[in-house]
Amino acid sequence: MTMDTIALSYGHGHLDITLPPGARPTVIRKQQLPKLADSKAAIIEALHNPVASKPLADLAKNRESACILICDITRPVPNGLFLRPMIETMISSGIPQEKISVLVATGLHRPNLGDELVELVGDPWVLANVHVENHYARDEAAHVDFGFTETRHTPVKLDRLFAEADLRIATGLVEPHFMAGWSGGRKVIAPGVAHHETIRTFHSARFMEDPLAVQCNLIGNPLHEEQLEIVRMLGEVYALNTVLDEDRDLVCVTFGEIIASHQAAVDFVSAATQIPLSRKFSTVITSSAGYPLDKTYYQTIKGMVTPLDILKPGGTLIIASECSEGFGSPEFREAQARLVELGPERFLATLTAKSLAEIDEWQTEMQLKPMRLGSVELYTTGLAGEDRRLTGVGMIDNLQNAIARSITASGDPDVAVIPEGPYVVPRYAA
Repeated sequence: MTMDTIALSYGHGHLDITLPPGARPTVIRKQQLPKLADSKAAIIEALHNPVASKPLADLAKNRESACILICDITRPVPNGLFLRPMIETMISSGIPQEKISVLVATGLHRPNLGDELVELVGDPWVLANVHVENHYARDEAAHVDFGFTETRHTPVKLDRLFAEADLRIATGLVEPHFMAGWSGGRKVIAPGVAHHETIRTFHSARFMEDPLAVQCNLIGNPLHEEQLEIVRMLGEVYALNTVLDEDRDLVCVTFGEIIASHQAAVDFVSAATQIPLSRKFSTVITSSAGYPLDKTYYQTIKGMVTPLDILKPGGTLIIASECSEGFGSPEFREAQARLVELGPERFLATLTAKSLAEIDEWQTEMQLKPMRLGSVELYTTGLAGEDRRLTGVGMIDNLQNAIARSITASGDPDVAVIPEGPYVVPRYAA
């Protein structure tokens, strides 16, 4: 690979892009964090020396049942590393094996079944020894009603399997999230195993348009605050949080009380993830972070929002995403069709009066952010025909030509390249 060729995360591998002659690239990556020498040993250590709680072996004593939440297939969480040691610890402490369950926190995404579930769990022993189920947000009977949050009156209904378990543990990946600040921890509960009314309430425009509902920000973030209140309403909950590097290797694991252990992981990764830059760019090239995040166009929008702090007004944001599974849900497709038909301003006007967002239209609302700032162009091999039109963004078949056009239009040869997409947060610091 030459100096003017850069590899973007794309699908299961990389997409090599060759910059046009004269382009001056600034490549933006996370700061390198040391890989854990022995991931399994690090997990055992975290379970033995937790944050603000007793060790797992002690927590599991005298419990009648347990439920472990795992993220769905859209997150590359190393479930295969930690599920078995957690479950074996629970069994050793006296929880009946048949009373231990693993629940896939799908939110309003589709269930993960068959071979995909095998891939997600990452350990055949787990599937053979405990119950593994998917959360279904539309199943009314499968939820417990906790009432409403006090501050913003969000209805709180959570999956019964988790809510009624004697020992409750959420597991996940701590990474920047373009609405909730950071993923993992409390977010695996809500929206992860919340009822559709709960999810649709705090994905409504009054939350989404809040200027503090952005990546890497927890202070004053209305989604984060609602999630914390939901956790408090639920009661005693613990979490195992992981942090991965660009190679998807484990660099940090924390376990303990859900809020404190999540904050410990955020504190570990925050400075390495947010990269300060002294200028903005007329051309920004990014990715959707490769598999599994770039499986759909729905998830791709995250990569469009994260780098906006360094995009000059009127600039061009170029994103590469495989979209190997195509567009996304039928509801998301309908929202995108309304966007294309109405245009951004009229589409947003249809959202602001709603107390309940339509399912998945919040992702279309997030797409308005880059569209308001500049032009968005998408390179993908996974969308065809009507799907390409419904993106509402420019479609490109040659990245080098698109970059050259943007440089010519702006007269600025400096381009920002973010190979790992939304897992890296560039910050403009004048």
